[in-house]
Amino acid sequence: MGKPVYKRVLLKLSGEALGGGSGRGLDFAVMAQVAKAVKSCVDAGVQVGIVTGGGNYWRGAKDGGGKMERSRADQMGMLATVMNSIALSEVLEQQGVPARVMTMIDMVRVAEPYSYGRAMHHLEKGRVVLFAAGSGNPYFTTDSAAALKAAEIGADALLMAKHIDGVYTADPKKDPAAKKLDRIGYGEILSKDLKVIDAAATSLLRDNAIPTMIFALDPPENILRVVMGEKIGTQVD
Repeated sequence: MGKPVYKRVLLKLSGEALGGGSGRGLDFAVMAQVAKAVKSCVDAGVQVGIVTGGGNYWRGAKDGGGKMERSRADQMGMLATVMNSIALSEVLEQQGVPARVMTMIDMVRVAEPYSYGRAMHHLEKGRVVLFAAGSGNPYFTTDSAAALKAAEIGADALLMAKHIDGVYTADPKKDPAAKKLDRIGYGEILSKDLKVIDAAATSLLRDNAIPTMIFALDPPENILRVVMGEKIGTQVD
C-alpha cells in the first residue's frame, strides 16, 4: 500500500447508505465493510472524522411533510444521526478501531458533548470521531454540518461517499445524456444549481478552500482508494 495523500479527512456518509439496499434501518454487513475501509485509513496514519446523515430513519422536513413544525422535524433528523453514529462507532470498535461519538446536542449519558479541543485530542490519538446531531440547528443539512466540521478540524479534504459515483452535468436519472465530470469548481455547482452539495455547504467549502471528493460508496473500499490518491469520482474545488 502506498502513502496517503491526506493527513486528516472528514468523511460524510448518507444515512441511506448505512441502510444498505433498502436504504432503511441499518445494514450491519455494509457498516462492517465501511468500518474495514476506515480502519485501513487509520492504520495508514490518517485522522478520520465522520458525519452521517439520518435519512435511513427520518429526513427532517421532507418526512415531516408539512404536518410538523420545521424545527421539530429537523430535531428528529438530528436524533437519527445520533443513532447512526452510535451504531457505526460500535462496529468500528468491534474491528479494533477506537471511536468517539460527539454530539452537537447535549446528551451526556449517550455521547460526549462536542468541543473543539476534545475532538482534536481524539483525532491526534488516532481515534475516529463521529460528529452527530448535524450542526445542532434546524434548517441546516448534514452536508452543511460536514462542511462546517471539515473547516473546524482543519481537514485536508471532505470525502462524500454517495449512491452516485460523482458529479454529472445533469441528473443522470432524468437526462440520459448527462456526463460525469472528473473535476468541477464550487462556483459552477452554485451557478448551475447542480444540487450535488447544498448551497450553504458549497459556499462554506469554497470560502475555506477545502477540496471535496464525491464518489460512490459501493464498494466501501473506495474510501481508502480516495485517501490514497486514486482518481475516482469527482473532485470539487
